[in-house]
Amino acid sequence: MTSTSSIDTTFRAADLGTLAVISWSGAPAGEEDDVPFLLAYSMGDSPAGPAAAETAVRALLHNNGLTVGTTVHDAARQPRFPVSLLVEAGQAVVTMPLLNAQCPVRPEWLAAAEARGNAYFMFTARPWPTAAPGQPVTEEELERFAGDEETLTAAAHCLLPIRRLR
Repeated sequence: MTSTSSIDTTFRAADLGTLAVISWSGAPAGEEDDVPFLLAYSMGDSPAGPAAAETAVRALLHNNGLTVGTTVHDAARQPRFPVSLLVEAGQAVVTMPLLNAQCPVRPEWLAAAEARGNAYFMFTARPWPTAAPGQPVTEEELERFAGDEETLTAAAHCLLPIRRLR
């Protein structure tokens, strides 16, 4: 399912507010092996408020050719994919036009990324005002937000190959 509603494609970086990326790994239902996950989100704290942050994220995703909904973009199958992932020195760095974000990753995330060769990246337009960068969130808080249907259907979903410095 992909969002077909009209999108304001005017991107205003100031409306994004604080952006954060959080990482975790785990085995989805029906699978035995862990998947490394990354979730990017705005805290919705721009001066224009949470609705403006959501609009800005949707415009950023749309302007980069990413659909919001349940379609999973496989970057390995698209030579000019706008999002890339560099993993180095215990950090995951997600880069796309007008955006560069990094977050620390745990050894189990690194092991899952190494085993799979990619990570599942979601960038949701749904603000998460209580999850500040650098502050821990409980497993329950993460599961409640990242697993919520509203979060999932407001996100671009991507499989990103792991890149490393040479």
